[in-house]
Amino acid sequence: MPGNPVSWFELGVSDMARARRFYETVLGVSLTNMPTEEVPDYWAFPMRDDQVGAGGALTLMPQMPPGPGGTLVYFQCDDCSVEEGRVEPAGGRVLRSKRRVGHYGCIAICEDTEGNPFGLYSQA
Repeated sequence: MPGNPVSWFELGVSDMARARRFYETVLGVSLTNMPTEEVPDYWAFPMRDDQVGAGGALTLMPQMPPGPGGTLVYFQCDDCSVEEGRVEPAGGRVLRSKRRVGHYGCIAICEDTEGNPFGLYSQA
């Protein structure tokens, strides 16, 4: 399997409007609704075919409740301290402030308004 094997992720939420506002504020992006018959409230993060990385969405499904204990998704940033600074004003929590991870870059671990932990990653 060439390249990055991760192709998609979904973050379970209980309040879609609140979760959308949180991620759009923290990441400085606009999510796009991609409704289906089964999941009419399904909001995707921006993605482009010419960029490396996985696409993903916020989903409101009973079989996928939000909360800790699942996979930790990291969002790419130029400097993760910028996005980290937006977390608490947007209603989330910073669980672990920006720190260096050897020569691999920097990470911060946060929690969204739904109780989902997520990471922020940057080279600087």
